[in-house]
Amino acid sequence: MCNYELHKKRYLKFGYLSVPKVGIIYNDEKPIANSIAIELKQKFTEQSWDVCVASGIGGILGYSTPRSPVCHTPIEGLTPPGFDSSMEFVIVLGGDGTVLSASRQVAPCGIPMLTVNTGHMGFLTEAYINQLPKAIEQVMEGNYDIEERGMLAVKVFRKDAVFWEALCLNEMVLHREPLTSMCHFEIAIGGHAAVDIAADGIIVSTPTGSTAYSLSAGGPVVAPGVAVLALVPICPHSLASRALVFPDREPVNIHPVNATQLVMTVDGNAGCYILPEDRVYIEKSNYSARFIRLQSPEFFRILREKLGWGLPHIAKPSSVEIP
Repeated sequence: MCNYELHKKRYLKFGYLSVPKVGIIYNDEKPIANSIAIELKQKFTEQSWDVCVASGIGGILGYSTPRSPVCHTPIEGLTPPGFDSSMEFVIVLGGDGTVLSASRQVAPCGIPMLTVNTGHMGFLTEAYINQLPKAIEQVMEGNYDIEERGMLAVKVFRKDAVFWEALCLNEMVLHREPLTSMCHFEIAIGGHAAVDIAADGIIVSTPTGSTAYSLSAGGPVVAPGVAVLALVPICPHSLASRALVFPDREPVNIHPVNATQLVMTVDGNAGCYILPEDRVYIEKSNYSARFIRLQSPEFFRILREKLGWGLPHIAKPSSVEIP
């Protein structure tokens, strides 16, 4: 753990003294994340840091039901008490779901996230639990980079008023219940003419989300630094309806053309019902997820390690002729 005196000198260098502040967001359903959060809070407090702790569940907006619609929670309304732009960084303890949730909680404040995997895949995490002490020390020394990941602002309009909204790091998915039922969508991208797509559902994905649900639905893998979005139909009813990549500066308007309601989910852990008269509006957010990187980001390495992309084939055709 870095000594508080080191930070004191840094603050005095700029002519003022302030108590450094750190945040901890953890998955309270995982015992290991709970215990590490308690331990970290104690250690930082002993070093005279101002510590704010919150559960990642605060970034999960939940799901609506026909009897209990989700109330409108502004995007900026999910920031936990005490979390603000003065915070040096936040340590996120959990899996990818916790990272997605935490990004909605801290992105409006621009707080960098040191993400620590206590889950399974950990595609979005930077370090493992056994690397945490060294990782914190490296961050304290300022030996890290910040990687900006673009986010989407997803809004549901009902009678020209915002009924529901959320920040999105991975993807927005719109489909019917059950998922195997086909539905129609009128989709307008930017100022282009609207198109009609018949499919089981629609995915609008960021580059970060291109390796998530979008990939499973046949969408392209997009490197994080590319300023595009992907529109991916789920099981389309036409050979002409394929994934489309377009500039992220183009907003998207989706009108469901169905007699029954649809279901919308954002990042897999927040959503609401969409009625036939509703409109889903998606645009690139002014906020971004800021990830602390302890080494230079190497996207292809992560693809290899997590998804097995580009690994050599175990069995190759033999060059020896067999009689």
